[in-house]
Amino acid sequence: MKKLISLLLALVMVLALGAPAFASEAPKAEPVTSIAGLEYGTDYVELYEQFGSDVTIDEVIEDPDTGYAYIERDGQLYELGMDFLSMAMVYNTTVPEDGYWQTEDDVYASWWKLYIQRWNSLLPEIPLYSNEYYDIYNAEIKGTDEHPTNPYWGPASALIDWTSEKDDNSIFLGNTTELSGRLRSSSYGVSSPGAGDLDVENLITGLETVSTTKEGGYEVNPTVVENLETVDNEDGSRTYTIHLYDDLKFSDGSAITAKNYVVAMLANCGPVALQAGGTGTSGLNFVGYEAFNAYGGPDAAPAEDSDIEPSKTFAGVRLLDEYTLQVTVDAQYMPYFYAITYAGLSPQPLNLWLGDDVDIMDDGDGIYLSDSFYEMDGEGVYTHAQQISDAVWDHSQDYPYSGPYMIEEWDEADHSVTLVKNPEFKGNYEGTVPQIEKVVYKRIISETQLADFQAGGVDVLSGVTGGDATDEAIKLVNDNPDKYVATHYSRAGYGKLGFRGDLGPAQFKEVREAIAYCLDRATFAKDFTGGYGGVTDGPYYTGAWQYQAALADGMLLNSYNTSVDQAIAVLEAGGWVYNADGTDYSGEGVRYKKIPAAEMYDYDITYASVDGAYTVTQVGDDYYMPLALNWYGTSDNEFTDLLVTGFMENDNIKAAGFVVQQTIGEFNPMLDELYQGALGVSYSGTPTYNCFNFATGFTSAAYDYSWNWRLDPYWFENNSVCYIKDMADVYLLG
Repeated sequence: MKKLISLLLALVMVLALGAPAFASEAPKAEPVTSIAGLEYGTDYVELYEQFGSDVTIDEVIEDPDTGYAYIERDGQLYELGMDFLSMAMVYNTTVPEDGYWQTEDDVYASWWKLYIQRWNSLLPEIPLYSNEYYDIYNAEIKGTDEHPTNPYWGPASALIDWTSEKDDNSIFLGNTTELSGRLRSSSYGVSSPGAGDLDVENLITGLETVSTTKEGGYEVNPTVVENLETVDNEDGSRTYTIHLYDDLKFSDGSAITAKNYVVAMLANCGPVALQAGGTGTSGLNFVGYEAFNAYGGPDAAPAEDSDIEPSKTFAGVRLLDEYTLQVTVDAQYMPYFYAITYAGLSPQPLNLWLGDDVDIMDDGDGIYLSDSFYEMDGEGVYTHAQQISDAVWDHSQDYPYSGPYMIEEWDEADHSVTLVKNPEFKGNYEGTVPQIEKVVYKRIISETQLADFQAGGVDVLSGVTGGDATDEAIKLVNDNPDKYVATHYSRAGYGKLGFRGDLGPAQFKEVREAIAYCLDRATFAKDFTGGYGGVTDGPYYTGAWQYQAALADGMLLNSYNTSVDQAIAVLEAGGWVYNADGTDYSGEGVRYKKIPAAEMYDYDITYASVDGAYTVTQVGDDYYMPLALNWYGTSDNEFTDLLVTGFMENDNIKAAGFVVQQTIGEFNPMLDELYQGALGVSYSGTPTYNCFNFATGFTSAAYDYSWNWRLDPYWFENNSVCYIKDMADVYLLG
């Protein structure tokens, strides 16, 4: 470590991140290899929780060889992990006084570069292809050239500017991802929503106070907000006062008022929402959140292990009059790179979330719900939890809609939905109202999507990809220019091999690295996209401004070029050098890793391959884990098919000492295995699968993964993006 410190000091003047003061003899903090048996809050906390809010970008030292980032505190050098970097990237964007960084954008871009470099080293998932997207249209859909799609503005958003010349003035949209039915709140209870669910939610929900623009930015919605006042308070908090127009209406003609903009937040904050299957953390950025979140009703006792005094009122959220609301952001969440989003709220019907017997009030100290919201049955179950759960899955017109469309019919059999135009919709952020009368959203199968399109079963094929599919689609358009049109753009995202990073071998960095070295990602991408794409080395969109800034700043990324020798080397360095009986690895068959009993979780001890042939064995006081991966692949998917040869039957995989076993199933059951029952679809009940193939998009206007890498058990279980614990984020107490 002293050698690294000397190297850093020698090069500190040329580091892209500036010249921080640093103690030359400072030893690095002892690395943490496992946190099994340690209690969060007693034995350890997150490094960011300990130091994060005080760290500025000019204090960070970057290793020019590895791209790792460090800070010095109390004579110790601390490596910065994924949690620290993801939090600092959006919360630590104050511009230092030394002059190297001129704007918050500059600071954000530097943190972003360090985050991507760390991600690339930790490799929580393996990007396998990033492709050109072709959107193919029935020529009866007009306006697609003038109002094209892009990575931030898909067909479900763009169609508000289009028209239809079909006899019934309709448009049929297709997506290879099946709708789950969670349409009014697509992300409720899951760490990320399905693409189709999110599309439908955005079609039926609108009149938001802050809008995402076509260019991938944020803008106060002038159709909704008459005036927005911003005040930075002396204590570091920020107050937004939102004055709404008084002519906003739901689809049934009822008035939309300030109460409608806070109802979903109130209903989904606290113990009632937890019983409904949600995270219960809505509104966490606002002053008074912790006290309100802890309130379980007038008869509920405070949690014994908490020193938080529950409060019936949410102090940081106010109703000033019928069309004016106010939110105050807690100082701990300021400054924030995307601070304008704190003022972003969408209206919901009160009775959808609260029923008919609960109201929202404000007596001057903050908003609160009437006591009936907290009523319990004799078993200690909140009766309104069912109301909230039902709201998430509601497909009816019993409750109105605020978006450009409203649900006319939900088909449970084929999970399709028919939407019709909302006559009361005032317009989007540009004041545009839809002209197409009916939208049908359905699942399509990749292999048959073009035939379905030609038969009129769908009017838009969004994101056509893959060599043969793209060739066929382009030929169809070129051969029939009077019937079909096309647009295309680079994808902001990729297809990936993802991991449940706390289960079996997938929890170890060297295993994920070895898999990457065994795969021929460039050939896989070429085969899958047919030359219409390539592969990335991190979670980014090459057209994004922060990527371009990081590239210019000398971003360091490992491409993991195919090498079975390198795969074996990292496995051996990681301790995968044994047979099942604890003897030295023979050079053939499946490798094993010795793990001390103190570092094993219960689900580690019971981990086994799908067929049970490879299990964790115990020899003396140690356990030996097999290099067996359980892969859940989605059915009717060309990506899955290609992974059979590219991953499961890959000669390099076998030569390195892996065994891969496959299960094929539908998309939602696959997600349920990944989330281990969070969807309530068909989880087996036993943690089994640690490899999954699906896709990730970076199409949000906010590139923000804060809170997705926390080690806090609550956040880890409910908000982790891949269930990987970066041990650099562990700060040992005592």
